[in-house]
Amino acid sequence: MAVLETVVIAFWAMLPAYVPNNAAVLAGGGRPIDGGRTWGGSRLLGDGKTWRGTAAGIAAGLALAAVLTLVADDVSAAIGIDVPAFTPLAALGLAAGAMLGDIFASFLKRRTGRQRGAMFPGLDQLDFVVVSLPLTALIATGWFLEVFTWGVILVVVVLTPILHVTTNVIAYKLGLKNEPW
Repeated sequence: MAVLETVVIAFWAMLPAYVPNNAAVLAGGGRPIDGGRTWGGSRLLGDGKTWRGTAAGIAAGLALAAVLTLVADDVSAAIGIDVPAFTPLAALGLAAGAMLGDIFASFLKRRTGRQRGAMFPGLDQLDFVVVSLPLTALIATGWFLEVFTWGVILVVVVLTPILHVTTNVIAYKLGLKNEPW
């Protein structure tokens, strides 16, 4: 598989995992998942992790996967690279895994004394990948093994932090984020 083809497939296959956290921010608010509970003197997750945001994030990832599946054949024909369609379970694994990864990262941040929005290098850039890929492999094994070759996984691990930092810096400069990470 050529490098460009691997990059395109990696980016396409991860889109349903890339979008949920952004959608969650836009639709957030409401009841926090942790219900205000604390552990060891700090919140379990914090006010930034809400049921509404989580549901909206998963819904956005599922909706995007459905749209990408509808256009996959046309996109493949137009660019000359076979991009994958998403099975329902693959879409669910990617979208829900992204949200669970973000929730897990919030839990780790609270345990290490970091406040909401505080930087946690590495974790901030890959939290959703670390959960979405194994969850997808678990619930959509055949699809995962067909799409996520070792090369695609390597590109995801390298490309994701670059995309994350770049989009966050742009959002910060546009005044859409309070911090550039």
